[in-house]
Amino acid sequence: MSIIDTTTPAVPPVGPPAEAEPVGDGRPELWQAARTVLEANWSGRHTVPSRTLYPHQWSWDAAFIAIGLARVAPDRAWRDLRSLFLAQWPDGRIPHIVFDPGIAERDYFPGPGFWQVPLRRPGHPDGTGIVQPPAHALAVWELYQRAPDAAGLAQLRWFYPRLVAAQDYLLGRRDAGGGGLAAIVHPWESGLDNSPAWDAALAAVPADLRVLAGRQRHDNRVAAVAHRPTDEDYARFVALALAYRDHDYADDALADRHGFVVECPTFNALLGAAERALAAIAGVVGADPAGHLIRAERITRAIDERLWNPRTGMYHARDVRTGRLSPARCVNGLVPLILPDLPADRVAALVTMLGSDRFGMSAAMPVPSYDRRAADFDPVRYWRGPVWININWLLWRGLRAHGRAAQAEMLRTAMVDLVDRSGHYEYFHPVTGAGVGAAAFSWTAALLLDLLADGD
Repeated sequence: MSIIDTTTPAVPPVGPPAEAEPVGDGRPELWQAARTVLEANWSGRHTVPSRTLYPHQWSWDAAFIAIGLARVAPDRAWRDLRSLFLAQWPDGRIPHIVFDPGIAERDYFPGPGFWQVPLRRPGHPDGTGIVQPPAHALAVWELYQRAPDAAGLAQLRWFYPRLVAAQDYLLGRRDAGGGGLAAIVHPWESGLDNSPAWDAALAAVPADLRVLAGRQRHDNRVAAVAHRPTDEDYARFVALALAYRDHDYADDALADRHGFVVECPTFNALLGAAERALAAIAGVVGADPAGHLIRAERITRAIDERLWNPRTGMYHARDVRTGRLSPARCVNGLVPLILPDLPADRVAALVTMLGSDRFGMSAAMPVPSYDRRAADFDPVRYWRGPVWININWLLWRGLRAHGRAAQAEMLRTAMVDLVDRSGHYEYFHPVTGAGVGAAAFSWTAALLLDLLADGD
């Protein structure tokens, strides 16, 4: 039985464009450059993360992009999110990629032919069978707050049941550990695809390069090989995707039969933050917010009970199959700072870790994705050391939520200065600040608009 109505929905009206724009923290040229990136990456249906490396629509990218577009083009932000949600599964899951039918299968791997999703519905785009962090409720609430008019209310009414269905899926079918947290079944679901946080769990997955035979990696064709996951890790990624696909994307008995079942601090922190955003939305659309607030509190408590490591003073990914916490100190273990009900001693420990020599948040540089002191810290390889604007944006929000205004402003300024120096890159070298990965990257530009407007 479908959790949500899967018939093609009527498109609610979009609101008018903003009447006036902020000039962008006194940096109008940087503001306009960010707008130009987003305009260039608009496909006509949605915004792509990058024209070269990521030519389709990605799930949590769409949420971050909408938050930036809310500052300059709210009508496009609503269309972007609707494009994503039209691919929602009947069970509530939001695909991590929604495919552009104008992109040929040979031009991106893994494309729709690889995923073989058994949901071909008229009027609905093709997507994958895995998910990404649930940042969408935050984006919807941000959008409405920028334009709380009748058109915005219509949008809230359209999105609310779909957002609830997505949360219900994650908190129900994906609670593989039985402790009240959602488990990811693939590193791609984390959004931090190649993080050392997954190394311990992935060690149990054979790195059989034969699964890559006859399959051309798209990323290595358009990006430097030294910046991307190794072939061994990519073989594990493909094998896990095939295993989940070949079990018809079912979530029963995951810990017993699937090779990767992990509770991620960032994923679950966003799950809790989404419940708080849904409580706010419920209050506007006439639903009861109480259940969302109860679930938010339970998620925070479960994160603290299951993912906190008192020895390191931060949160760590937990392998549901073994019950062990990852030994790696990764930035995903700091993102629970976004939860306003996090215990005060945990907040203090995370803020201390942010400023430590392991992560080194300063006026000169935002926070890297991995412990700078780790032997395998890599300043250019995907999620194994570089600085990412989206994660730092979440940390900035967390610092503000806990009254750390001075540190929040320092981090905001460091992010803005970094993009001003180096451009709107996918990620950045954590020592030199040089841009790495895809240039003209959408979530970097979008979140920069939000950062600039906040400082205006």
